[in-house]
Amino acid sequence: MARNDPATCPAVLYPAPEAPRFSDSVRRWQGVPSIAVSGRGRIFVNFYAGQMPETGGNFMLLLSSDDGGISFIPRLAVEHPDSACRIFDPALWTDPRGRLWVFWAQARGFNDGRAGVWCSVCARPDDATPVWGAPRRIANGIMLNKPIVDSAGRWLLPCALWRDGCGAPPTEDHGLDSQKFSNVVCSEDEGEHFYLLGSADVPNRGFDEHMLVERGDGSLWMLVRCLDGIGESFSSDGGRHWSTGRKSAIEGPCSRFFIGRLQSGRLLMVNHHGFGERLGVEEIMAQGDVKCWKGRTHLTALLSEDDGLTWPYALLLDVRNDAAYPDAAQAPDGSICICYDWERVRHRQILMARITEADILAGQMVSPESALRLVVSQALGKPDVE
Repeated sequence: MARNDPATCPAVLYPAPEAPRFSDSVRRWQGVPSIAVSGRGRIFVNFYAGQMPETGGNFMLLLSSDDGGISFIPRLAVEHPDSACRIFDPALWTDPRGRLWVFWAQARGFNDGRAGVWCSVCARPDDATPVWGAPRRIANGIMLNKPIVDSAGRWLLPCALWRDGCGAPPTEDHGLDSQKFSNVVCSEDEGEHFYLLGSADVPNRGFDEHMLVERGDGSLWMLVRCLDGIGESFSSDGGRHWSTGRKSAIEGPCSRFFIGRLQSGRLLMVNHHGFGERLGVEEIMAQGDVKCWKGRTHLTALLSEDDGLTWPYALLLDVRNDAAYPDAAQAPDGSICICYDWERVRHRQILMARITEADILAGQMVSPESALRLVVSQALGKPDVE
């Protein structure tokens, strides 16, 4: 990669950001949050924002809370010095050693056909003033969902290069057609080195946003965002080879979802459950890069006790339209923290639910410390719409 290629040059980190352009009063758009919880229970949430949706100049903000999500303070901003490049689709993950990994994607414009997964690592996220490592590019593509650690101790990262037919044509050709799949990037040395392990080809995938689960029999299950629902693929050799992709039994309105293993062994899914009409493929493809969607309602936390075959337990988190793009993390005390965005252009809220497995099993809030719709961030800049 050329050194004079801005998209492959590192962004700038701004600890404790105070510049006016990062402030609540100026931001006019924000969304796509991720969440992590430190060893001592500090909650971190990041998202990307700016003056306009999903365009060059977008930046990432990272906030933290020491009171269970009641209040948040800014900890970090990540912004590219070239305004043609955008920082987007961030992810947060606490690794087995307690380090906080801050991931983000970086590209020139909406889709430059290559993007790049970047990261900064904080070795001591519970410090009064966390220190962030230098930005580092670890893979082609985009990763906005969490890695997993498999039973062999390998880190598996769900990184994707969007296929040309996903509804956002690439503006550049980097000769990466062989990587335009739902990919798995692997580290066998706790994040020192990464390599492309394998790829799944799932029909009708749209922006991928895939997630990985290791099942009880040792196989890997990949779920993928698709234009007509949620697709799936399986690997029985540790992620090197993947079965022919197919539509799964889990429905979705072409939106991000979350799936992950809890401390209890149950699987948690956060998804639009019982939603109404969704857009057809032709309707999606007829729109521009930034799209309007249907069906992003009834955001729900679900539990499975049989490795995802059935989901008999459900707790409705937010019934409203455009309450979407969930991510989740379990705290050391067992509580479950779920973040999502609501109306990125009009209301511009990043929200959080703090719940327990008991709440989901009961189908209602039964734990005294649980709470819904906690406001993580509210952008106050005048939006383009009223």
